[in-house]
Amino acid sequence: MSPEPHAPATSTATAPVPGAGQHSGDVIHNIGYRGYDGPRLGRRYATRSLFVQSLRGAYGLGRSAKSKVLPMILFAVVCAPAAIIVAVAIFTKAKDLPLGYNSYVVQLQPVIGIFIAAMAPQAVSLDLRFRVVPLYFSRPIERGDYVRAKYAALTAALFVFTAVPVVILYAGALLAKLDFADQTKGFALGLVCCALFSVLHAGIGMAAAAATPRRGFGVAAIIAVLTIPYMLVSALQAIVAEQDNMGAIGWLGLASPGSLIDGVQSKLLDGENAFPTGEALTSLQAPVYLAVIAALIAGTYALLLRRYRKAGL
Repeated sequence: MSPEPHAPATSTATAPVPGAGQHSGDVIHNIGYRGYDGPRLGRRYATRSLFVQSLRGAYGLGRSAKSKVLPMILFAVVCAPAAIIVAVAIFTKAKDLPLGYNSYVVQLQPVIGIFIAAMAPQAVSLDLRFRVVPLYFSRPIERGDYVRAKYAALTAALFVFTAVPVVILYAGALLAKLDFADQTKGFALGLVCCALFSVLHAGIGMAAAAATPRRGFGVAAIIAVLTIPYMLVSALQAIVAEQDNMGAIGWLGLASPGSLIDGVQSKLLDGENAFPTGEALTSLQAPVYLAVIAALIAGTYALLLRRYRKAGL
């Protein structure tokens, strides 16, 4: 019998594996993978992409229609009072807006708090729950880049959420032919108030949300941190006001993020606070408020960096 012909050679090459003397059947198959030869955009591009993706995700953009429902409803709710105020000012030919630019942000804190409670866990808790954080840190992005991108994205989302109603108020004031210089100054100070509010509350919301991979727990923690202290401070301020202890009202405001912003905007941004007496902070209290706000921002950022340095991630 003639020997059987050899099988035709294929394009798949094989190479022996070290130690094949013991396991003669072990081979490595070359299946044609090639290295990436294109441009490598680096950390800056990756961080910027994470920022944009997180900012879009806060409003459900690029996600399912179901994810857009809550942020868009909240956005409509926070803008509706501004539109009503504008309509009233125009049709009644008012001499000034019924509600100031800074006061609008302070008065709408419950709605803004719900937005923070919904969006902060969306930004960080899901990454922890589904264990995708190590994928971000594989390369080239680092832990600090991740924290900065997420913090900046939530801050930007909050700023848009709070500043758009202020823009509506300003446009309405101009349509109502109110004093241009006064309204422009108030509008600029209102944007500063929105920015300060956004930076502080984004840090608090992210720190609370990053503490747990469970989105529900994150929502509850944020609502508790933002709501309970504010309610307690307001109640205590009302009590001491009834006892004519006016000096303690300002100091009590240090115990709540909302009252901190309220006090600063009334003293430094020409606003009116929601304290029982409506009086601005004293010259001694104002720098203390600013120091506490700065400490909270730095402290929440440091907590986030520490949270994402844990090896268990």
